[in-house]
Amino acid sequence: MTSHYDHAQVQEFWQYVWERDDVYELDDDAVDPTYVLGMFPYTSGELHMGHIRNYAITDAYARYRRMQGDDVLHPMGWDAFGLPAENAAYERASDPESWTQACIRRMREELETMGFGYDWSREITTCEPDYYRWNQWLFKRLYEEGLVEYEAATVNWCPDCETVLADAQVEVREAERSEASERASDEAASREAERSEASERASDEAASREAERSEASERASGNDRVCWRCETPVGRRELDQWFFTITDYAEELYEGLDDLAEWPDGVREIQRNWIGRQEGARLTFDVEPIGDDGRGNGTTAVDVFSTRPETVFGATYVAVSPGHDLARELAEADDAVADYVATVRERGPDEVGFDGVETDARAVNPLTGEELPVYVAGYVLDDVGTGAVMGVPAHNDRDHAFAREHGLPIESVLVPEAADDVPDPDLDLESAAYTGEGRLSIPDQPAYDGLESATVREQLPDEHDAIEDDVTYRLRDWLISRQRYWGTPIPVVHCDDCGHVLVPDEDLPVELPEFVRTTGNPLEEHDTFRETTCPECGGPARRETDTMDTFVDSSWYFLRFLSPDLDDAPFDVDRAAEWLPVDVYVGGDEHAVLHLLYIRFFTRALADIGLLDRREPVEKLVSQGTVLYDGEKMSSSKGNVVTPQEYGAETTRLFLLSAAHPEQDFEWTANDVRGAYDLQQTVHRMVTEFVTEDETRVERRDHDDYLAAEIDRTIAAVTDEYERFRFHRAATEIRELARLLRRYREFDRPHEATYRRGLLTLAALLAPMAPHLGEELWNKLRGDGLVVEADWPDPDRDVTAYERERRLIETTVDDVRDIVDVAAIDDPERIELVVAPDWKYRVAALRAADESEERASIVDRAVDEAVPVDRETVASFLADLDPEAGQQLPRDRERSLLERATWLVTDEFDADVAVRTATPGSESAAKARPGKPAIHIS
Repeated sequence: MTSHYDHAQVQEFWQYVWERDDVYELDDDAVDPTYVLGMFPYTSGELHMGHIRNYAITDAYARYRRMQGDDVLHPMGWDAFGLPAENAAYERASDPESWTQACIRRMREELETMGFGYDWSREITTCEPDYYRWNQWLFKRLYEEGLVEYEAATVNWCPDCETVLADAQVEVREAERSEASERASDEAASREAERSEASERASDEAASREAERSEASERASGNDRVCWRCETPVGRRELDQWFFTITDYAEELYEGLDDLAEWPDGVREIQRNWIGRQEGARLTFDVEPIGDDGRGNGTTAVDVFSTRPETVFGATYVAVSPGHDLARELAEADDAVADYVATVRERGPDEVGFDGVETDARAVNPLTGEELPVYVAGYVLDDVGTGAVMGVPAHNDRDHAFAREHGLPIESVLVPEAADDVPDPDLDLESAAYTGEGRLSIPDQPAYDGLESATVREQLPDEHDAIEDDVTYRLRDWLISRQRYWGTPIPVVHCDDCGHVLVPDEDLPVELPEFVRTTGNPLEEHDTFRETTCPECGGPARRETDTMDTFVDSSWYFLRFLSPDLDDAPFDVDRAAEWLPVDVYVGGDEHAVLHLLYIRFFTRALADIGLLDRREPVEKLVSQGTVLYDGEKMSSSKGNVVTPQEYGAETTRLFLLSAAHPEQDFEWTANDVRGAYDLQQTVHRMVTEFVTEDETRVERRDHDDYLAAEIDRTIAAVTDEYERFRFHRAATEIRELARLLRRYREFDRPHEATYRRGLLTLAALLAPMAPHLGEELWNKLRGDGLVVEADWPDPDRDVTAYERERRLIETTVDDVRDIVDVAAIDDPERIELVVAPDWKYRVAALRAADESEERASIVDRAVDEAVPVDRETVASFLADLDPEAGQQLPRDRERSLLERATWLVTDEFDADVAVRTATPGSESAAKARPGKPAIHIS
């Protein structure tokens, strides 16, 4: 029998056995199973190391929970819609369906090769009509609940591709690009159809949202914005789009983050920032009639939101976004305004800068009565706040930049706290705004002059009808329209007489027609798809040709896994009530503000329409870190990819789990991978040698008891590490037990039952991380049944103090080494370990009972308890006592443990070792302490 472990030889057999016995299938009658889920992969064509790390984590934990006796739901499916498949098909003169199915076959084979234990009977594929039918059904339910809107939105548009582009798909070309923009452009140029799920799908959502928020003031207006694919100059277009009104849940999504105790703090903070809750005030400005010719609707009320309402006294203008209702009204009366609005729509948010156009309208400051000019300005965003701002150039950076551009006054009304009533002469407001706190300096407003800005901020809403407390959110409604083929058709028909009409449930799914190769939206080219009849009036109508954002598919897929074959509902409501939430969800934190926010929104929306009884979908979230190579993330464009097959499934899995905490990045190095490989070979060789050799004994000795206790301690430690997802520490514990078992076997003929138990324990503890190896070892050792279905090992004795027991042995052996080294003892003959006298344990326990108690009081209590030493000895002992001494083992247990562990010292130093208790008055009695025996070496 060979002692070399060849994973390839055993892999196919054990996978066959697991499939034959349906070990991973969950019965529909299971009661509250443990739901373990990894974010399902986008069907890009191959698995990368990030996928493998994600699924190794979920698989190890699912296997561990199954061995703990839980029913476990551990499913897998495919995130199969999206632009990459459409692009790949375009490049290969194929169609998205064929490309996607080929990718799924390849990726499933890779997952099976890795030995991941999925319940494949629950497999789902989002591009299948029996799945996306329920996307459409849920769209209708949300529409009926008032959570769907249809309105115009400005988007990036490529006239050559005839499609909407996400901001990340628009390259910025400059004569001399900065390092940052060069990196961004290089990244865009290297994108392929097979790019990762995270970057491509994040781009989908970005769709004209976030670049303008952070970069509008910093980017030059002369940049050329071109399509990332065809390099055609990109324009802007206003299109009718479908939205989910996620903003209806902004407050609840924000507040609910506090309850997600088992989510990483970083993810929760990212979501907080994305939702962007801001407390402030809404101020109403009356805008006077527009134009000398009397056109317009008379006085108009314009609301602005500000977190600093006290600065209203320094407002020198009002500006509205080009998409604001007032801007539209002004454009009707003023050609210059109309031209500006039209021009801005054709430019990206990074090109607008701080240009704008003054109008004939005047806004009245609600607190001073002063008339202010009204501008239409591109730096004011439609979807931030109210789409209007009061310009306070002295105390707001962006307003300051706009005022400098247009020659507007900069009027200070706020001075730093340390200043007098006049502005600091060193405060140059012409160069930069002062945005800090301070005191109001407005002599013509005596009620507020000299007061702290925070005080005035609180007072204003109570004292003025035109100002009221308000809260705004950075979160925008979810734009789900995509002008592309490979997605869920939106179940709407547009009728000239009836408006937009929902497709009846009985006509769902609205299926995708045959793919037509075209540069624009293929659905627009399908006359038979596009032209239809109205479900209400029966007249001619046009079918909606937009498809849904693929994030819709993944916002509820975890529910479909509960009942994937259900024909009359998207999921079993009763089962969802019992099986949810997802107990553990694993994926990258790049999904924090998209996917992870959307599943929280969907869960709440479905709860409000009566389909769920809970409002949070995931109990514990694990955000796995990145696998690096030479300090950089693995990427095909960088040529630093290591494929999972390169080192074999078992070695790859074990290394990914043992290299670092799941949430940490780590470096892929051949030497470290070798460590995972060597561990497998070592353990396999130990088991093979044991089952082929018959040199064991039945009589029990002290070192057998020590080994048995260390097996128990390892079980306790590994169990704790699995519970806390610290697989890297579990792997270290397993390595240490293997090392101890090897040392034990070399020290003496092994006790058959104890050594076999140690090897069986190794097999069981390894099985979640290296399942083929665990199964092979378990089988060689004649363990009962399959290890994948075996009970998790239990300690045979009390292990509550296992950490203290280990610390005692480790520190004692280290102390022996130190003495031998310092004293230069080449060949020690006898080593004595002397346990402290009983009274020291009693005094240490008194100290531990109340660490705040005065030392003199403890001495008094010790004397009252008749310790056999004088007060001075007790006081001296207390003065030098380690604070943790009271947490050490009882004396008798300490001595017993040391006696069982003497073989370790004997094995290392080849010396006789004895353990005894210190005699009263001896030098050893003075030196020894609880947890720190005195040591004599001769």
